[in-house]
Amino acid sequence: MKKVRINEGKIGLVFKNGNYKRVLTSGNYWLLFSEKVYIYNLSTEFFAPVKLELLLQNIDLENKLNIIEVLDNEIVLKYENKIFKGVLRAGKYAFWKSKINNYTFTKVDLSKVEITETISKSVLKKAELLQYLRVYVVESYEKAILFLNGKIQEVLKSGTYYFWKNDVNIKIEKVDLRQIQLEISGQEMLTKDKTALRINFYAQYKVVDINKALLDNKNFEKQLYILIQLVLREYISALTLDELLENKITIANKVSDDVGKKAMTLGVQILDSGIRDVILPGEIKDIMNQVLIAQKKAQANVISRREETAATRSLLNTAKLMEDNAMLFKLKEMEYVEKIADKIGEITVAGSGNVVEQLKTIFSK
Repeated sequence: MKKVRINEGKIGLVFKNGNYKRVLTSGNYWLLFSEKVYIYNLSTEFFAPVKLELLLQNIDLENKLNIIEVLDNEIVLKYENKIFKGVLRAGKYAFWKSKINNYTFTKVDLSKVEITETISKSVLKKAELLQYLRVYVVESYEKAILFLNGKIQEVLKSGTYYFWKNDVNIKIEKVDLRQIQLEISGQEMLTKDKTALRINFYAQYKVVDINKALLDNKNFEKQLYILIQLVLREYISALTLDELLENKITIANKVSDDVGKKAMTLGVQILDSGIRDVILPGEIKDIMNQVLIAQKKAQANVISRREETAATRSLLNTAKLMEDNAMLFKLKEMEYVEKIADKIGEITVAGSGNVVEQLKTIFSK
């Protein structure tokens, strides 16, 4: 005989000649020399020394174990005292039932797409579980449509979405709901008077109907670009170059109104638009510069003539006043004498006589 002690938190399995005999809980036991005992820690997974199915034929042992069987299309999430501890793949597992570790298990069917099991997002983000998941993020400024095997499933609002990874084809198409600016740059166009030019045009828009944008139309952004381009060409071809340059804002408003009605079929609302630049060929630009110079010269001549006329009229009025008023004439004469005197640096007076009278004679001549 031999004595065996099983401590608290452990359990023993007795075998004789390779055959399972009984379970030993904590305590002291006497065993035959032909018997062998395997001691296990109740806080760890049970790994059977023989095929597990043979041991489970014993009801007493079966009642002390949690038996978890995982099929090929399944996984099991293992929790220990409500804390996630790992993932069990296909196979059969056994865990001791004890007060030390309270094991709980969540079985997952991987053949379905949606996560119907009660699993927290913090657990879904674990590295051990991410390999079984497909993760899609819809930003706060986006909306998306979910397709399963090519069929529309639902419209997704902003958030993070998790789906089980399997052979079901999942596709998510997203649309940006923010205001977007579309640039149409360097478009070569021909005006009514056959002037070739290039136009830079912009349009600001936002998606208001995701179903029309993604389901009823293919590449709605490209369609919107071509739509604006065609409408712009239609308006430009009906105007001469001068009309175009004079009515850029009016043209932009008309294009915006015309495009806005058609854009609604794309699920898009036009918010604003405008002509940014009108780029003329070099020779046309030179001609326009010459015309501008000529116009400015003509304006300058008109202003000059107007000023000359005003000056002449002023002189005439002054002359009439002096003709009728001798005192005014004398004051004007003295004003001019003062101006002349300011410009004289030195005066030489020769001969005899009164100096003041000579000066008066000089300035009154």
